[in-house]
Amino acid sequence: MNYFKEILRYAKPYKSYGILNIICNVFFAFFGALSFISLIPMLDVLFDKTQQVTTKPEWTGILDLMSYIKGSMGFYLTSEVGNKETALLLVIGLVLVLFFLKNLFGYLGMYFIAFLRNGVLRDIRNDMYSKIVHLPIAYFSEKRKGDVIARTSADVLQVQNSFLSILELIVKEPLNIVFSLALMVVISPKLTIFMLLFLPVSGFLISRLGKKLKKRSDQVQKEQGYFMSLLEETLGGLKVIKGFNAENRLEESFQNSTGRLYRFAVKLNHRKGLASPVSEFLGILVIGILLWYGGRLVIVEQAIEGTTFIGFMLLAYGILTPAKAVSKASYQVKEGDAAAQRVLEILHTKNDIADQQGAVTIPAFAKAININNITFSYLEEPVLKNFSLHIPKGTSVALVGQSGSGKSTIANLLTRFYDVEEGTITIDDLNIKEVTLKSLRDQIAIVTQDSILFNDTIATNVALSDKNASEQRIIDALKIANAWEFVKELPEGIHTNIGDSGNKLSGGQKQRLSIARAVLKNAPILILDEATSALDTESERLVQDALEKVMKNRTSIIIAHRLSTIQNADHIVVMKKGEIVEQGTHATLIAQEGLYHSLVGMQSLGS
Repeated sequence: MNYFKEILRYAKPYKSYGILNIICNVFFAFFGALSFISLIPMLDVLFDKTQQVTTKPEWTGILDLMSYIKGSMGFYLTSEVGNKETALLLVIGLVLVLFFLKNLFGYLGMYFIAFLRNGVLRDIRNDMYSKIVHLPIAYFSEKRKGDVIARTSADVLQVQNSFLSILELIVKEPLNIVFSLALMVVISPKLTIFMLLFLPVSGFLISRLGKKLKKRSDQVQKEQGYFMSLLEETLGGLKVIKGFNAENRLEESFQNSTGRLYRFAVKLNHRKGLASPVSEFLGILVIGILLWYGGRLVIVEQAIEGTTFIGFMLLAYGILTPAKAVSKASYQVKEGDAAAQRVLEILHTKNDIADQQGAVTIPAFAKAININNITFSYLEEPVLKNFSLHIPKGTSVALVGQSGSGKSTIANLLTRFYDVEEGTITIDDLNIKEVTLKSLRDQIAIVTQDSILFNDTIATNVALSDKNASEQRIIDALKIANAWEFVKELPEGIHTNIGDSGNKLSGGQKQRLSIARAVLKNAPILILDEATSALDTESERLVQDALEKVMKNRTSIIIAHRLSTIQNADHIVVMKKGEIVEQGTHATLIAQEGLYHSLVGMQSLGS
């Protein structure tokens, strides 16, 4: 229940629907109890037990409610109806009306609660997605994507289902019990007290049964997240799996996961399955004891009439259904508590990379980027050590070096995908930690090694930064990126869907769309992170030509393994183990015959 206190705040916008649901549940419970009571006069007529009352009874208080109702009914049937067949029809009509009203308000209660339930579901999912897209990239390096997906889908749905159970637990079913008990007290206080002696015992036994449900449910949900991760990784890496004949290995891992899920789910279902039969048996046991004791009151002591006792027993049995619902809801709440914990874990995750209080909007880039003595590490070993670099506006700077030297880390820090541990990065003398993330990233366009495209149209992918971009702007960006030639040949042009991750296109085509996206954004700073490393020679030529066009009049940071792509850069920085070992122009570095000269030699490039 602890976590559901936090979930309940999502219901506040829909409190009007909750209030209407409560009102309907009150009437549902009221007419439900009356519908059972109304069976007593019907039984009286059937068994010729109707009192012949010639004087209209007087109201003497709530304790004599039953006598007043039976007296009034007897007076009406005696003085107004007379005919027993007509009396029976009237009593049956009353029973039908009460049952109709009960079910009408029952439906209205569910009608109103549907808005609340699904509204809560929508709002939690929206908040989850918003949190996911705003959390720093570092968070997801420690999480399985499948687990995050499971929390956003299955866990949130479990929270919704449990939330409904809580509402029933708090309002609907207790009202049924309260109204029924109230009428039972009116009918026979002695019988009601006798029954209430056994209810706490039943409740204790049921609660003991559900103690381990949360633990079992948590195990199931965690394993669901794990096997969804396996599935997501499998779908993303099918080529590698097949190429290395690893189908059996991955299949074994998946089967191990589903095997664990099977065992956890079986244990959970076994424990859940006990709830209904145990609660029903305990309820029937109470009914059996009541039949024995009430039978003595009817037959031996003659303290209560037989028809009235039947009505009492119907009310008592009617309590069993809401009592079972309450016990079932308590089980679902325990399940939902585990799901809510996993959902709130993401919602409560602190975002370390967010706008500081008083963050300012960065103006248009005018002077230079300065990286001042920064140190950064992903784990324990520093990736960058006291790294400094000055990048004037309008220049192109290339970062080269072996894998793991820290080149891509510079790009990650400049865009604040990660934050520096020591030192500062400034743009026009403004610390990037002191400006808004949006304004910072508005200054930067990125082209990565892996072309990140979405299952949508070419137009949507290119205009990612500006959903209102005109078709002409999109086409102009495609032309600059050398992509218009193949796009215009597609069946629907820029409105062609490119499939999941752009799988309908070649590697070179996807990369040119990524470049077109950067062109349309028209940011003053351009980061090219291994933009040509995964391409064949022909595609590289087209992409390189596009990049040269894009880099004109922009401040460019080029990260490259292929040194042929950076020979014309204004400044080349050679990195090794997070430090600068050489820097200068291509010609200068070749003449030094240092690390850069060696790297060029290994790639068979001339000076």
